[in-house]
Amino acid sequence: MSMNYYTLGNSGLRVSRLALGTMTFGTEWGWGADRETARAMFDAYVEAGGNFFDTADLYTGGTAETWLGEFVAERGLRDKAVIATKFTMNKEPGNPNAGGNGRKNIMRAVDASLKRLGTDYIDLYLMHVWDRLTPAEEVLRTLDDLVRAGKVRHIGLSDVPAWYAGRAQAIAELRGYEPVSALQLEYSLVERSIEHEFAPFASRHGAGIMAWSPLASGLLSGKYRPAQAGNAGRLDGFRNTTHPGFQKFSERNWAIVTELEKVASELDRSMAQVALNWVAAQPGVATVILGATKLAQLQDNLRALDFSIPAELRKRLDSVSLAPAPFPHSFFGPEIQVRVAGGVVTGDKPSGYSLPVLIEGEAVSISSN
Repeated sequence: MSMNYYTLGNSGLRVSRLALGTMTFGTEWGWGADRETARAMFDAYVEAGGNFFDTADLYTGGTAETWLGEFVAERGLRDKAVIATKFTMNKEPGNPNAGGNGRKNIMRAVDASLKRLGTDYIDLYLMHVWDRLTPAEEVLRTLDDLVRAGKVRHIGLSDVPAWYAGRAQAIAELRGYEPVSALQLEYSLVERSIEHEFAPFASRHGAGIMAWSPLASGLLSGKYRPAQAGNAGRLDGFRNTTHPGFQKFSERNWAIVTELEKVASELDRSMAQVALNWVAAQPGVATVILGATKLAQLQDNLRALDFSIPAELRKRLDSVSLAPAPFPHSFFGPEIQVRVAGGVVTGDKPSGYSLPVLIEGEAVSISSN
């Protein structure tokens, strides 16, 4: 396979369309990959041309960052690797300032991540989740300070409300702070909520979406079935959890799995490849984060962009996974908007107005021989 690279949001940072997630690096959480398997997955990803690595200070108690830093150093890849990590989560019970998005915690967390990663800068530093308390002004100013200090190159937000992302970007623009280049959000055939607010924001205001859990925690790989006996994987251990990220078993989602299996069979591709391909081609998506616990899983996933889903098959996937638009988005469809436009065809720009930039071809020779 060949890996293509595109700029992240409105930045000049080139990242591969498939990123390697490292939340599975380590077994401290009772599941995940041991060091040998994690290294094999890292090597396979690099050899496929991938350059974008996603981690966080929370993941496996710091093991994920540590191993990633060691793997990058062992192969001398620091200048090539684009490393994204995150802050917010608290690992020190009883100390409220050891977590959250205040300046005190951000400054603590960045130095700890730099130490574990064994590097002097982070390519993309993301707020892991909105803490509902810290003003966006404080977060943006602190992150801008880190960029000016050379500890961080670009900044992003993960798991925030759309209004917060919009406010943060506006603050950055008005005050001359480093702008938000990335939004890391859950996105899959099962979870399409971000299409109403975040996808338009990403494409219009320069923050590329990094899609996490594109396989819905493995549900879209096909290994889970409604009446299944035994433990097929991680989701089985969370069947009774209150964690919203793992509540995937529903009649709607089983219908999506059934249709995905049919489409994958017609394309002679794995269900995982088709599900990943669908996400990667959606508006606003800059990169799709791959998370695997086995080398074979990752190798299969890395072939997800080697084909295109025909329009009629994509329409079937769109249809089975579509959920009713919540208010006020129900007013933004053609049923109401045609009344706004006076019944005539109206758009923002004609087709082809903005041509894509794609750099490819043979490099010019600079040799006289």
